[in-house]
Amino acid sequence: MRNFIRNWFASGEPWIWMNAAAVGISITAVVGILGLIAVKGFAHFWPSEVANIEYRLDSGETRLVFGEMVQRESLPVDQFLESGGDPTLVDEGTETIERWLVKTGNRKQNPPDFRWLMVNSIVSLTEPDGIVALERIEWGNAYGIPHRLVLNQGEETITDPAVLQARLAERVERANGLRVQIDTLENGSLDRINYELERIRLGLRGLALRGEQDGERARELQAQASQLQAEYAIDEAKLRALYSELHQDELTIRTADGGEIDVPVADILHAWYPNDYSILDRVAHFVSGIGRFLTEDPREANTEGGIFPAIFGTMLMVLLMSVIVTPFGVIAAVYLREYARQGVFVRIIRIAVNNLAGVPSIVYGVFGLGFFVYFLGGNIDQLFYAEALPAPTFGTPGLVWASLTLALLTVPVVIVSTEEGLTRIPRSLREGSLALGATKSETLFKIILPMASPAILTGVILAVARAAGEVAPLMLIGVVKLAPTLPLDGNFPYLHLDRKFMHLGFHIYDVGFQSPNVEAARPLVYATALLLVTIIVALNLTAITLRGRLERRYRGVES
Repeated sequence: MRNFIRNWFASGEPWIWMNAAAVGISITAVVGILGLIAVKGFAHFWPSEVANIEYRLDSGETRLVFGEMVQRESLPVDQFLESGGDPTLVDEGTETIERWLVKTGNRKQNPPDFRWLMVNSIVSLTEPDGIVALERIEWGNAYGIPHRLVLNQGEETITDPAVLQARLAERVERANGLRVQIDTLENGSLDRINYELERIRLGLRGLALRGEQDGERARELQAQASQLQAEYAIDEAKLRALYSELHQDELTIRTADGGEIDVPVADILHAWYPNDYSILDRVAHFVSGIGRFLTEDPREANTEGGIFPAIFGTMLMVLLMSVIVTPFGVIAAVYLREYARQGVFVRIIRIAVNNLAGVPSIVYGVFGLGFFVYFLGGNIDQLFYAEALPAPTFGTPGLVWASLTLALLTVPVVIVSTEEGLTRIPRSLREGSLALGATKSETLFKIILPMASPAILTGVILAVARAAGEVAPLMLIGVVKLAPTLPLDGNFPYLHLDRKFMHLGFHIYDVGFQSPNVEAARPLVYATALLLVTIIVALNLTAITLRGRLERRYRGVES
């Protein structure tokens, strides 16, 4: 038996099983984490039933609220009593006590909108029909029973429940349509006019700095400004009319304790009756909620609404970073492998490149802030944007500096990966190409680089994955909690590299750790994290598929 065990270990088979077990445990852990994130994230979009809960306060009084069940957990009795819990809620002989987290909404009238209720304090719990859930622009959700709908500033009042439900859906849809028109006007023509007026203002200031404020060019700019101001007045009148039309309806709902809340229909984004939903209605609401999450702007300090600006900013920054890092990384690797004389100097450069890959990312952020933003951006402002000073144009954190900093952070990965790919190409292919009369540049572009493309793509994959998940350097060089405008719009030059932007990684940090409403933010953290992981996985799978095709294409050549 001892010889069998000795021979078994000598064969190396135990190490194979240990490696397989380690890989299996790692895969299980990753799948488990992703599963947890997915369950917590998707639960945010599922329309839960709204319960009518009667619970007892410490004073012995009872209170009625409408609310959604969010979370259940058990606490040790000692911990509950040490935190000031009511001893009368603890049954004799029990070691744990259960509590529920309930989203009661109506934060403006009856805060807070999330409450922990001890199960033993709940007197009754029912799920009556007819309860409406309102998603509002501000103050979170509201729950109640529709009581009265006043239309057109009092011209019509509806109290019949069936008619009220149909007319409410109609007026909410109308309000959403008016909001779209308002957003189109504000972010379209009015934004364009403001942008052009600011450009003219800077142009006039530049002429004044050069002593040409009374010239022909100045008069042309002033005439353009007058025309734009006339257009602005017309659009502003349209905007006021739309706002007046929007604020004409009001809904009154009754809370569980009999109180009334007046909610302007202009503040309601969506209204639904979760207790009356069928399974198909819930699925449709679930899909619609995910769609709104992906396409809408954030609200309420990022604890409500969607994350489209963060998605857009992340994808645009990664794209710009890839465009910058790929040619520089490939050129550096090609020079080191194909052109540089191998010696001490080249070995020192390789050691430096490998060391750069291990530098903490926050150090790159500090370097980007000091060199790119303050030095390079400040000098660009002095040379080309003097009329805008002291307000900085490029001398402030922005998209271009974030992309350059992350390109600098990830270029060692591309260099190392490309060099490894170049090293694997047989020397005979180079010599055969040169022997057939090809120049060195023709050999490089037609033989070497195509064969090294899988390795180049591998480096880009790793660079993109790291850049998409970085947060620390971006906090210093361009990312913000809430960007007023996207870096890409309809105003020339369309892509505004100087603007600040939102990023999914920073959005997760901000919502998770800087939110004023922790309970409302928690499901958004899971949902955003799931989306970020999904984007990174999708980018990697796309690049891996392309790499596999390239490898199959050149496999016969290498052999």
